[in-house]
Amino acid sequence: MQTYDFIVVGSGSAGSVVAEKLSASGRFTVLVLEAGGSDRRFFVQMPLGYGKTFFDPAVNWNYRTEPDPGLAGNADHWPRGKILGGSSSINAMVWIRGAREDFDAWAAVGNPGWGYDDVLPIFKAIEDNEAGANQWRGRGGPIHVTDNRSRVHRLTMHYLKAAEQAGLPANDDFNGKSQEGVGIYQITTRNGRRMSTARGFLRPAMKRANVRVETHALATKILFDGRRAIGIEYVQNGEVRTVRAGREVILSGGSINSPQLLQLSGVGPADLLSSLDIPLVQQSENVGRNLQDHQGINYTWKAKWPTLNQILRPWWGKLLVGLHYLVLRSGPLSMSMNQGGGFFRTGSDQPRPNMQLYFQAFSTVLPKSGERPILSPDPWPGFSIGLSNCRPSSRGEIMIRSKNPLEHPTITPNAFSTNEDVSEMLDAVKFLRRIAAQPALADVIAEEVLPGPSITSDADLIQDFRKRSGTVYHPVSTCRMGPDPARAVVDPRLKVHGIGGLRVIDASIFPDNIAGNTNAASIMTGWKGAEMVLEDNR
Repeated sequence: MQTYDFIVVGSGSAGSVVAEKLSASGRFTVLVLEAGGSDRRFFVQMPLGYGKTFFDPAVNWNYRTEPDPGLAGNADHWPRGKILGGSSSINAMVWIRGAREDFDAWAAVGNPGWGYDDVLPIFKAIEDNEAGANQWRGRGGPIHVTDNRSRVHRLTMHYLKAAEQAGLPANDDFNGKSQEGVGIYQITTRNGRRMSTARGFLRPAMKRANVRVETHALATKILFDGRRAIGIEYVQNGEVRTVRAGREVILSGGSINSPQLLQLSGVGPADLLSSLDIPLVQQSENVGRNLQDHQGINYTWKAKWPTLNQILRPWWGKLLVGLHYLVLRSGPLSMSMNQGGGFFRTGSDQPRPNMQLYFQAFSTVLPKSGERPILSPDPWPGFSIGLSNCRPSSRGEIMIRSKNPLEHPTITPNAFSTNEDVSEMLDAVKFLRRIAAQPALADVIAEEVLPGPSITSDADLIQDFRKRSGTVYHPVSTCRMGPDPARAVVDPRLKVHGIGGLRVIDASIFPDNIAGNTNAASIMTGWKGAEMVLEDNR
């Protein structure tokens, strides 16, 4: 059995960072096992190409949840990256760290070293921010962050003005002193290409002699000697293979794959494992539980003058923007569909923003089944304002169905299962109409398309957002961090409670979700987790 100092399972937003940092000194050998393949694909590298990867089984796990009563019985589609770079290779690229209060709350529940003042230097070290360095932003790091203020569609500026007319302050940096307000989103691109963690971290590491990356290598079981992890069993090209870890096994598969692999290996809820005849290595009732996710919805309007629909839909428009992108690496294809955004409070009783806004200068009311029509929007001029909740109180779970590692686990989000989540979403969708009613946008709007002017009562609004809401792809907390083994899966140093030589380093360890998109915080977790591994293996 071949031995490496460290085995990293998963090359995603955290795993790529872990692999780079553990191998940087040259002292340690690192094996990375990735279930997917190469990220060197045109629609992966082209930023707006994530419309093409949204359902592509070559790069996407294409998970599907159980029918959810909170979403009117819908079974939600959950894309997750199955590719070098993981979900950072197929996401919408918005760079949001989370609020100061989020990380301070992590520390306050018994996780020293995870407060905002602890993680801010890491965020700054990660960044190469086009907006320039200051006390909040960093320059010279491996992840280039593009400042899009001079590149957005002109309708985005009308949205910003309308949001200000509705009472929100202007905010030129959501990663600065405060999140609250509206502004232009920074995104992870560089020179018109996606800036994934594969590009920023893993590919530089792959040039080192002490790093080996195996693609199409699905980890199926953690190998133990008693209660110490000593290796990984994986399947590659139809063959079952094993590899040994001399120091540690590190799970970086994300909020679905990490708890799945723990459960398959005998670490998880005792009753579940017993029912599937999986030998119990360590009882850990929280593996797969405490699932949190942000739920989002779009309101859509027809516009009186052209939006990106008129550029991206016709064949000649596709040709023009395609040539523009190929020659200059700029234009609509070089950006995210979310150009503007913001954070707001649904009521004066909220101590801080509890909702996130997204503005899209195009619309996709008429999608085909199994299609994310970003590159084929509606045939009429349209735009959307979306929102998602920042700190939902609803909790779900992810549990394996069988011993078969190829079978997708059961994903039960339990969206809108609390009165608090329903109440704040009701207040939030009403605010979308308030923004649209302001002079800066009202003069542009021809009519409301979704949900439509007939939907006005509270009951109808609630029914509508249950029917049309869905994940905004930020699942976390299924291997949550905390000092108490009865309530958490890993300790504050990300070691699995009760098990030696095993850590989880990815978004599944978040004690609670953050306000905003989760990719930046996942990268930070990879960086900080790798530092802890190095400190413990001097």
